[in-house]
Amino acid sequence: MTEHRRPTSPLSQTQPFDAVEDQPSNPSSNATIGDVLADRLSRRDVLRGALAVSVVTGALGSLPTRQAVAAAATTFKFSELASGSDQNHHVAAGYEARILIRWGDAVLSYAAEFDPAQPAAETQVRQFGYNNDFLGYIPLDGSSDHGLLVVNHEYTNDELMYPELAQGATRRETVLGISEHLVRASMQAHGGSVLEVRRTGGTWAVVKNSKYARRITAETAMQISGPAAGHPLMQTNADPSGTRVFGMVNNCAGGITPWGTWLTCEENFNFYFWNKAAAEALPNAAAFKRYGVPDEIYPWGRYIERFDISREPNEANRFGWVVEIDPRDPKSVPVKRTALGRFKHEGAGNTINGDGRFVVYQGDDQRFDYVYKFVTAEKVDLANPAANRDILDTGTLYVARFDADGTGIWLPLVAGHEKLAAFKSQGEILIHARLVADALGATKMDRPEDIEVHPKTGKVFVLLTNNNKRKAGDIDAANPRAENRFGHIIEITPDGGDHAAAGFRWEILLKCGDPAIAAVGATFNPLTSKDGWFGMPDNCAIDAEGRLWIATDGNSLEETGRGDGLYALETEGAARGTSRLFYRCPEGGELCGPCFTPDLETLFVAVQHPGERDDDGPAATYENPRTRWPDFKDGVPPRPSVVAITRQGGGKIGV
Repeated sequence: MTEHRRPTSPLSQTQPFDAVEDQPSNPSSNATIGDVLADRLSRRDVLRGALAVSVVTGALGSLPTRQAVAAAATTFKFSELASGSDQNHHVAAGYEARILIRWGDAVLSYAAEFDPAQPAAETQVRQFGYNNDFLGYIPLDGSSDHGLLVVNHEYTNDELMYPELAQGATRRETVLGISEHLVRASMQAHGGSVLEVRRTGGTWAVVKNSKYARRITAETAMQISGPAAGHPLMQTNADPSGTRVFGMVNNCAGGITPWGTWLTCEENFNFYFWNKAAAEALPNAAAFKRYGVPDEIYPWGRYIERFDISREPNEANRFGWVVEIDPRDPKSVPVKRTALGRFKHEGAGNTINGDGRFVVYQGDDQRFDYVYKFVTAEKVDLANPAANRDILDTGTLYVARFDADGTGIWLPLVAGHEKLAAFKSQGEILIHARLVADALGATKMDRPEDIEVHPKTGKVFVLLTNNNKRKAGDIDAANPRAENRFGHIIEITPDGGDHAAAGFRWEILLKCGDPAIAAVGATFNPLTSKDGWFGMPDNCAIDAEGRLWIATDGNSLEETGRGDGLYALETEGAARGTSRLFYRCPEGGELCGPCFTPDLETLFVAVQHPGERDDDGPAATYENPRTRWPDFKDGVPPRPSVVAITRQGGGKIGV
C-alpha cells in the first residue's frame, strides 16, 4: 500500500521516502519468522510445487504436461497478461480497464476544476486526494450496480505534484524545501474519500453532487475512544481531554465491517513529526524511538505546531490507530478505536466468529514487527447495525507467536500480565503496543501488510512483503531466505475454526520471487508461467468465488523485470501456489486496494504514485516523471487513480 516499498538497496536520494519505514526499530531478542522457518521448513516444503505437478500428472494419466497444466489451472479463466512495464496500464485480453476517478477530480459539489499549476488547500479539500490505497465497496440497497466506494489517501509525492517546488540535490531535500502553502495543500490530499458510484450501460461513473460524498483529511475533527482515550499520554495543549484529534494520516490498507462501516488504518504516521532533539529529551524517548518518531520526512512540524514534538510532545501518540467511519452519514465523526492498538497499521481483515464476536486481524508494517488480532467482548448484532456502533471499544488485543512445529499462540496485551508490570494501565499498553509485544515474546515478521480472512474456509492469509535486513545467520539450508527481498505469504488456520481461540496452525502458502533463480528460493507451483510469478505481495482480496487475488508493491524493471500488478493465486488443490498476471500498473505505479462488487462483475483497483522513480536514476519530478498516466498531456503530472475493470460484453471477472 503502501508506501513502504522498494526492498532493493540502502536509502538513496532517488528512493521513495516510505522506504525509511523499512529500517527496523525492533531491538528485542524475540525470535524472527526466519528463525522459526529455519526449524519449521524442510526440503519437502520447497518441493511442494513439484509434488503438485506429479499429483496432477498422476491423476490425469498419460495427458501431456501442457494438458495437465490446463486441467489443473481452471479456477481463473482468463488469458494471462504478459509481464513487463511501460508508461500505460494493461489488463488481460477480453477486459476493459477504465479510469473512474483521478487525483484532483471533483468529490464534493462546487469543486474547482483540477489545475496543477495552482495548488491550494481550499481547492484540494473538495477534490479527490492523492495516492489512493484501500478500496471498499458498500452496496446501496444490495446493488452491485450502485454503491459507495471508500478510498484511503495514504501520502503525497510532493515532488511529482507541484511545479513551484524547487528541486533540491536529493528528493528529500526537494520536499524539505516545501512552502507552508503547499504543506497545507498536501494535508488536504491525505485522508480519504467517500464516493457514490453507479454502473449505467456497463460503464461506471461517480455520481455528481451526491449526498454521501465526503472528503476526510489530515484536519478533519475526530473522536478518540476506547481504553486509551483521555490517557495523560493522549492529552495536548489543544486537547486537554485527550479525546479529540484533528485528522488521520498515511492511511494504508483497511476493511469493511459487516455492519457497513469503514475501517481505515494509519500506517507511517512518524513521517509527519518534527524535532528529533526534543523527542530524544522526553521521558518516554525509548517509546518514540521504537515507533521511529519523529522521522522528519515531511516538514509539517516547521509550520504546524502540533506536528512539532517540542511544542506538542503527545500529539504523535494520537496517530497510528484504526479509524472507524460511517460512509452513509457524511456528518458523522470518525472515531479512532484505541482498543485495536497503536502501531503502523496495515489491513483490517475481519470476520464474525462462530460465537458471534467480531475479530479483526492486523499487520504492523515494518521489518521485524508483528501480526495482531482483536476480539470484541460483545457479539455483533446484524439485525440492528446501530447496536454495533461502539463494539470495537471493548475486547482483547493479541499478538502472534509462531512456533517451529507449525502451531502458534495468540498472546494477550492485557494489563496485569507478569511480563507487563512496567505498563501501568490498559491505555498505556495500547499506546505502546509495540513495546508490549516485545515484552510478550511475539515473533518478528517480515513486514506484515494486508491480512484477509477467507469467508468459506476461515483461513487467514498474511502477506509479508519483504525483509532484506535479515542476516544470513537467521536462516539455515532449509530456509535460504537471507535478505528476503521478495516476501512470502503465510496461511493461518484457527484451532477448531475458532478465531477467538488462543492457538492456531500455520504454514507457508508461497515464498515469492523468480523461481528460475535457485538462490531466491521461491516456491511457486511449476504450473506458474514466466509472466505469473511476483515479488513483494502487499494487498489482497478474496472474491465471491473464494479465490485469492494479490496486489504487489516494489516490482520494477530494475528489480524484477516487471512492474507491479494484480495476480490471481490458486490456494487449493493440485494447482495450489499457481499465480497468473491479470492487471499491470504504469511505470512507477503500485497496485493497491483490489475489491469486487458482490456480483463479481466489476473489479476496482487503485494505482498509487504513477511516474515515481525507484531505481538509481535521476529523481522523478513534476517536469520529468516516468509517465504522465492517465492523461498523457504535457503540463499535466501523473495522477493516482481508481480503475474500474469489467469484462467485455459483461460477465464475472475471471470466471
